[in-house]
Amino acid sequence: MNSFSFKNRIAFYYIISTAMLVLIVFITIHVVAKKSVYVHLDADIHTEINKLFGYINVQDNAIVLTNAQEWKEEEHSTEEVNPIFVELLDLQGNLFDKSPNLKKSRLHFSNHDNEKEIFNAKLNGKSVRQIKVPIFDKDKKVGFIQVAILLESSSYVLQLLNTILVVSFPIILLLLFLIARFFAGRSISPIYNVIETSNLISTDNLSSRIALPNTKDEIYVLSQTINNLLDRIERAVEREKQFTSDASHELRTPLAVIQGTLEVLIRKPRTEQEYNQKIAYCISEVNRINTIVDQLLLLARLENQKQSISNAEVSITNIIHETINRYSAEIANKNIKVLTTFTENFWVHSDAYFLSIIINNLFSNAVKYCYDAATINLFVLKENEQIKFVIQDEGIGISQPEIEKIFNPFFRAKNTLDNSKEKGIGLGLSIVKRLCDILSIQVEVESKDNVGTKFTLYFP
Repeated sequence: MNSFSFKNRIAFYYIISTAMLVLIVFITIHVVAKKSVYVHLDADIHTEINKLFGYINVQDNAIVLTNAQEWKEEEHSTEEVNPIFVELLDLQGNLFDKSPNLKKSRLHFSNHDNEKEIFNAKLNGKSVRQIKVPIFDKDKKVGFIQVAILLESSSYVLQLLNTILVVSFPIILLLLFLIARFFAGRSISPIYNVIETSNLISTDNLSSRIALPNTKDEIYVLSQTINNLLDRIERAVEREKQFTSDASHELRTPLAVIQGTLEVLIRKPRTEQEYNQKIAYCISEVNRINTIVDQLLLLARLENQKQSISNAEVSITNIIHETINRYSAEIANKNIKVLTTFTENFWVHSDAYFLSIIINNLFSNAVKYCYDAATINLFVLKENEQIKFVIQDEGIGISQPEIEKIFNPFFRAKNTLDNSKEKGIGLGLSIVKRLCDILSIQVEVESKDNVGTKFTLYFP
């Protein structure tokens, strides 16, 4: 069965079910035909019995014929097709009289045979349908009438029917198999298109798509599902290529800076102050490389979902206060006012480590791109039985066309690039979005150029 093609398996399963159905139909035809033949013969026997009772009479416990001449002229005097054989017997089975067509033969007789019950017997090696009916003189049984009719012609018809059914059964099954195989091949022809298209797809060619069949059946759904899968794979590969390109670029930039700085240092002797200055600059670039690597590793762990996630009660207000304290120096340098609005100490079921990364990245961006002496507002409130966290800054903002791209790895808005004082790598918001998806936190962004940006988190 495993070596069968899909087309042959469909035809085979179809023929198995059809064979069972055809077999049931053939058996039903045979049973009904046999029953009909017996019903017809039994009706003839009963008609003959009723007629015979008009020819006989009982006198002094003896059975006599009232009209012997008419008796001899009846059809049972011949041996034509389906002849009727008759015997008149006493209680012991001794013969009073019999139809001439019996000649020297006798019908089967037994005291054990049920009276008035039709049964099959043998006469000269031939099958007959026979009945034994008692004869009464008033209420006293004085003998029997036995009537039989040949089954030869009826048996021939039944045998012929059986032969036709047996011979036609495998022929019908073979024809049905070929027909089923033909239509199964027509039905699954779109699958060959799926196979051919799939063979064309590789990492260098992800643009091919399966042509959708005209009929919206299961194969249509399969083709559409595979096309959707290919779309997702193509987007993922493109993101991977872009991610790899951007990551190598971001790592190459600080390395080039370090290399250039060190080459300048070794060209000629420098003062101790110049050495310290250049070394400190190289250290800052190394720290930047470390930050990039750490964030890349974190993104990789999140993409593969290898990081274990805990679900415990976490105080979101405590995490906010810890984050504000962590950036107290930067806040002071830019003379930023941070306003917090908490009606109570809010607790959420989440992962404390991941949640702190989310809030830290959002707050660090707010501080980084906020104007000097501006205000950062932080709100935590309960709305419709749902806890909501809002962080809103007064900074350079993001243009509307770029808002949809801010969660892409290494994407940096144009106005952030123009702000030469702040060096970012474009991974912070990617990490925020991935962590929010993992923790089932809904994140929304509102922003306007040179006005500010507002991030809202909805906790489940």
